[in-house]
Amino acid sequence: MKYIFVISSLFLFLTSCSADKRYEVGQILIPKGEILVWLNEETPNHKASFIELANRGYWDSLTFNRVIPDFVAQAGCPDTPEGFNDPEYLLEPEFNEKLTHAYGAFGAGRDGNPDKLSARCQFYIVQNKEGEHRLDGDYTVYGKVIKGMDLVDTMVSVPRDSLNEPLTPITMDVNILLMTPEDLQAYDVELN
Repeated sequence: MKYIFVISSLFLFLTSCSADKRYEVGQILIPKGEILVWLNEETPNHKASFIELANRGYWDSLTFNRVIPDFVAQAGCPDTPEGFNDPEYLLEPEFNEKLTHAYGAFGAGRDGNPDKLSARCQFYIVQNKEGEHRLDGDYTVYGKVIKGMDLVDTMVSVPRDSLNEPLTPITMDVNILLMTPEDLQAYDVELN
């Protein structure tokens, strides 16, 4: 009888632990709605960096500064002629052959540096429905949009200047949401 009690207690404990599990999901609020981003476990440094910057409110005063139909919507720190040279904002690449530049992929921008270091302050969303697989192995994909690709599709179609910057700024508020496995079921997220 004692063993049955112990096994029952252990089962209840394990069940309650899994029910309390929460996953960090990126939330990007733009004037037209909400974009949710699943952050991949396979790219721990990029994921941790995104969470840190979001929690600090880093992007909340910035915009989507480059929107190109059938390519990407890019946000964060702007490109500069000298590239990204602040080591605090550079990350080693975390390439993973399972994480490719498919439609909705969420990746880290970078300049032309030979080590392919990511600019952790800059991210992009692949909008090309065929994907941008020519970027695989050159830019780190560390997430995917699980809600809001309709907003991204609309965003890349706004009027823009010769540098592909929207004529009307697309502001953003970037946050981290804690979601349960039940919350994520609606978005077809494969949990580890």
